[in-house]
Amino acid sequence: MPRVDGDSVPSVERGAATSTGEVVEINISPQHEKLPRPVETVRAVAGRGLRGDRYFIGDGEPVPNRLEDLTLIATEALDALRDEHGIELSAAESRRNVATRGIDLNALVGKRFRVGSVVCEGITLCEPCNGLAKMTQRGVLKGLAHRGGLNAAIVGDGEITVGDRIAPAGA
Repeated sequence: MPRVDGDSVPSVERGAATSTGEVVEINISPQHEKLPRPVETVRAVAGRGLRGDRYFIGDGEPVPNRLEDLTLIATEALDALRDEHGIELSAAESRRNVATRGIDLNALVGKRFRVGSVVCEGITLCEPCNGLAKMTQRGVLKGLAHRGGLNAAIVGDGEITVGDRIAPAGA
């Protein structure tokens, strides 16, 4: 099981997630302050991010060790936030690019996986930050701790489309 600062990281929902899942929503925003907008398909570029998103690097060389190429969040985590803390937060409001269903994102830290045809590598958990708390509401930090999503590097270019399968790279 992945570890963060010496603490074990729980699965999003015990028994709910498997080793494969699906993309249920894609959100991008050209500006940090703006709420991301949903798109059906987006172009993913290795070392640069998602075309049209604020973290996309338009020109130049890929940036090594970049964490913001792609961020994912499990819809199960958003459901748990609502059920356990009474906080309704949409996938777009979470400021993550891809909302998933059925896969344990925490288990992908340090592993290669595919989102449709796009090859990615899980880098770190995408823990909720004070910026997210300021843009949403009190309790989000606690409610999404250790289940706020995944920062991933895009290793192989391609397109991500709502409904795409998410699975380990070898599956």
